[in-house]
Amino acid sequence: MGGSESTSQTKTSSAEFNIPWRETPWDNKELLEKNLRELKLSDSNVKYIRILLAGEVGAGKSSLINSVNSVFQRRITTEALADSVSGTSFTRTYRTYYIRNGESVLPFVFNDIMGLESEDSNGADPEDIAKALEGLLKEGHNFNPTDSAKNYDCKSETSPEDLTYCLVYVIAADKVSMMTKEVFKKMKYIRQKASSLEIPQAVIMTMVDEACPLVEKNLRKIYTSKKIKEKMQICSNSVGVPVSHIFPVKNYHEEIDTQNDIDVLILRALTQIVQIADDLVNRRKHDSEKLLICNTTEKA
Repeated sequence: MGGSESTSQTKTSSAEFNIPWRETPWDNKELLEKNLRELKLSDSNVKYIRILLAGEVGAGKSSLINSVNSVFQRRITTEALADSVSGTSFTRTYRTYYIRNGESVLPFVFNDIMGLESEDSNGADPEDIAKALEGLLKEGHNFNPTDSAKNYDCKSETSPEDLTYCLVYVIAADKVSMMTKEVFKKMKYIRQKASSLEIPQAVIMTMVDEACPLVEKNLRKIYTSKKIKEKMQICSNSVGVPVSHIFPVKNYHEEIDTQNDIDVLILRALTQIVQIADDLVNRRKHDSEKLLICNTTEKA
């Protein structure tokens, strides 16, 4: 009996770091939520920070939107329809999702797009995603790779709210090692386009409970789990996003009530994403001011 317990303890210790390698404010959910509810953007002319979600089919993009909304509504919501059965993308149109804050909405929105697939004839066209980054896709754009009329859904002019301020790759922790080269090739193209536009990028790593038994039993072990850190490093190496911009979370999928630890991980990730997105808002504001000063000087 003693030998069995000793073996079990050894396995557990070999799977864990002694202390969490990233601090998490598990007991400060209310403060994290309050700060996001009271968020003021750097440019008053920008009403919303637009966050574009991209990822493989089944990675949990729609479920992430529902989970974020659930945190702020303090109940399980299903505004973004998600499918856990078909194996093909359930999202067919380009749509903006607003997060309600009482009678108003919060100053950040999500855009869900069709999932990426290996075959060129299936899943989202990377060119469509590139257009979304520039704010050129119209609401309701049809994500059909074989639709020759899709160019008619593009805008001729954009406003500051149409622009993407952060590109977030949603990657399933339990499937990242099995993602195909073709999907990563599409992600690389999207990443290069975002980089050329100076759009910051982050990764939300979902399904952490499916990837690690320790985390499945206790979500607070997420940053002591060696398996989760290994998956984060694979994400970083494959997509090119630094580990500091990779945030492991658990989406709501079988729960009927919200839970503190799930909420905290989502709020913590969202806080970091909104902050780096607002940095871009601030840069664009200063660039516009400089351009205005230059134009005024030239006319004088």
